[in-house]
Amino acid sequence: MKQVLSIGEALIDWIPAQRDCLLKEVEQFTRICGGAPANVAAVVARLGGDSRMITQLGEDAFGDYIVEVLVQAGVDVSCISRTKKANTAMAFVSLKADGNREFSFYRSPSADMLLEAAQIQPAWFATGGILHFCSVSLIDAPIRTAHRVAIDYAKQAGVLISFDPNIRLALWDDPAACREQVLAFLPSADIVKLSDEELEFVTGEADIHAAAAHLFEIGCRVILYSMGKDGAMLLTPKGSYTAANVSVPVKDTTGAGDAIIGALLYCLAAHDVTALETVSAESWQKWLEFAVYYANYSVMGSGAIASYPERTAFLAWMQEKKAQN
Repeated sequence: MKQVLSIGEALIDWIPAQRDCLLKEVEQFTRICGGAPANVAAVVARLGGDSRMITQLGEDAFGDYIVEVLVQAGVDVSCISRTKKANTAMAFVSLKADGNREFSFYRSPSADMLLEAAQIQPAWFATGGILHFCSVSLIDAPIRTAHRVAIDYAKQAGVLISFDPNIRLALWDDPAACREQVLAFLPSADIVKLSDEELEFVTGEADIHAAAAHLFEIGCRVILYSMGKDGAMLLTPKGSYTAANVSVPVKDTTGAGDAIIGALLYCLAAHDVTALETVSAESWQKWLEFAVYYANYSVMGSGAIASYPERTAFLAWMQEKKAQN
C-alpha cells in the first residue's frame, strides 16, 4: 500500500450550535479539528490506509489538540512542526439550513503559513504514492514556497500529485490573485478535484467536459468533479464515469468534499497505483461509487473528521444501502 501525504493547513474549526443564521448571530460554537488537507489525511487513515500530514502548528493547546485528533485517526504526524512564532489557525463557521457554510478565518499569520521550504525533507516522499494539497496555503506566505518544494521532491520520487483548489475567497484580498495561484499550480497536478461551484471560477468553462479537455491539455490526468446533490463524475482522457448520491439525512456538509477525494486517493494508494493510465474503467467506476458513498455517510454527522467512519463500519453501511436501492 502506498502512502498518501497531505500538505497544508490543519486548524481549529468552530462549528455553530445554531443553524440557519448569519455568522454574527451565532452565540455558541463547538471546537473541532479541521483544514482540508488534514481532513483528507484522516479519511485515508480511517479507511485503513497509510497517511501522513505535513504542516506547522503553534506551540499552544489548539496545536496539541489537533495532533491528538490526527493520531487518534491513525495519521502519521511525524512531519508536523511546531512554532512559537504564531498561533494555530482558526476558522469560525455558520451553517445554513441546507448544511452549506460561511467562514471567517483567523490567520494573520497562523503557524501553518510560516512553514518554510527548508523544513520540507526529500526523505518524506521516498515511500509515498500521492501528495495532496489545496489552495488555502497558496497565499503569499512561506508555505506557498514550501508547497513548490514538496511537489518537486514528490515528482522526483515518482509520487502522484493531487490538487483540490477548495476555493476560500475570504482568505484572499482579490479573487483574481486566488485564481492566478490556482492556475499556476494546476499543471503540477495529476489528479484534480473540482466542485460544481468552483468549475467556472477555476477553469473559465461552465461545462465540465470542456473544462476537462483543457485540464488534460496542461497535464492533468484525472478529474474528480463533485456535483452536490447530483453526486459526482470522474473524467480521464479515456472516458468518464458517474455515481449518484444515496438518500441520507444531511446534518452538516463540512468536510464532504475532503471525504470524496480522500476516499478516492485511498483506493489508488491501497491498490499501489503509480500509473493512472493503467487503471481500468471498471476500477474507476467502482472507486468513484466508493468515494461518493463515503462522502454521503459523512454528511450525516457533524464536523469533518468526527463524521468519517472506519472501513469496516462503512462497508457494512454501504452494502446495506446498496441492498435497499
